[in-house]
Amino acid sequence: MSTYRDFPHRGAARATVLKTVGTRERRSHLTAPRVPTVGIDIGGTKVMAGVVDADGVILEKVRTETPDKSKSPKVVEDTICELVLDLSDRHDVHAVGIGAAGWVDADRSKVLFAPHLAWRNEPLRDALSARLAVPVLVDNDANTAAWAEWRFGAGRGEDHLVMITLGTGIGGAILEDGRVKRGKYGVAGEFGHMQVVPGGHRCPCGNRGCWEQYSSGNALVREARELAAADSPVAHSLIERVGGNIPEITGPVITELAREGDAMCVELFQDIGQWLGIGIANLAAALDPSCFVIGGGVSAADDLLIGPARDAFRRHLTGRGYRPEARIVKAQLGPEAGMVGAADLARLVARRFRRANRRRVERHERYERYAQAIRNSGPTRPTRPTQEP
Repeated sequence: MSTYRDFPHRGAARATVLKTVGTRERRSHLTAPRVPTVGIDIGGTKVMAGVVDADGVILEKVRTETPDKSKSPKVVEDTICELVLDLSDRHDVHAVGIGAAGWVDADRSKVLFAPHLAWRNEPLRDALSARLAVPVLVDNDANTAAWAEWRFGAGRGEDHLVMITLGTGIGGAILEDGRVKRGKYGVAGEFGHMQVVPGGHRCPCGNRGCWEQYSSGNALVREARELAAADSPVAHSLIERVGGNIPEITGPVITELAREGDAMCVELFQDIGQWLGIGIANLAAALDPSCFVIGGGVSAADDLLIGPARDAFRRHLTGRGYRPEARIVKAQLGPEAGMVGAADLARLVARRFRRANRRRVERHERYERYAQAIRNSGPTRPTRPTQEP
């Protein structure tokens, strides 16, 4: 690990650095130190940590299940620290980036709310940095995934990018001119809770008709299970595949059958894809990006999903036929995107701390040389060197 732990007055410097990172992201990543950093992706079921180099290459990756015990903040913190310290035994870790599934404040210090963990206004950054003694950066997992795709994946070269992550729900992120747009309070990009069907399906957020109730992994599974529970003839292959055990119908099972050509499963993906395209058209009207990157577990269906989404997008785009159309592409980095992006964002914070630490070390070495000169000179004391301001 870095010797950062040896310097007790790091708190004020960290606050100053984090305030400036957001406005410097576009140019800073080009000059950030090419040192290994750790990225961590925290979800409701797993915690994945990896050492990532400056080119986005994962040098080593470890993962564990998200601890239960009500998933209290302390228990999850312990798990994160164990993973980081394990990796630090084999790598020189200079900073840690956290991609958390939840709302993170604009200063990237607190997790305001996490739907799958007991984090409510949790000061995660300060708690972890005190224990790990290296700089820590916290961000929303969709933001870190979008950053990774912009830096190393499907969004390279794009100045205006929107990422949509399709999992159990829908998350998202906005990058403009190479900077993550987090909004005034840090919670921009919650696209899944745009209301697209007034009075529609109830959403866990408390509202009805949210986009993620019609285009997400949960929506896909819900529709399939309803057909199977009704013993619909079109669901015969699906019922047979799970041996009549309807709770075993999952997204991967539906995807597998769709790839085999099962008509009902293909149709379910077409429905999900059409809703996806409608939502993307709405986002295009509001944000006008050049590219939409589709990630998350559901995107593994490839053109079964993205093909219908492109078709619906073209049909519903405002001003269609008289304006340029944004590209819709599948993410390239897979489930590691959030981890890679978190590590790369942490590298931006590591630079200034490395400079500050180097100045402290150089000052310490200079005084050590002066003290040694005093000890060696006996009664003749050398002139004290000029100190740095």
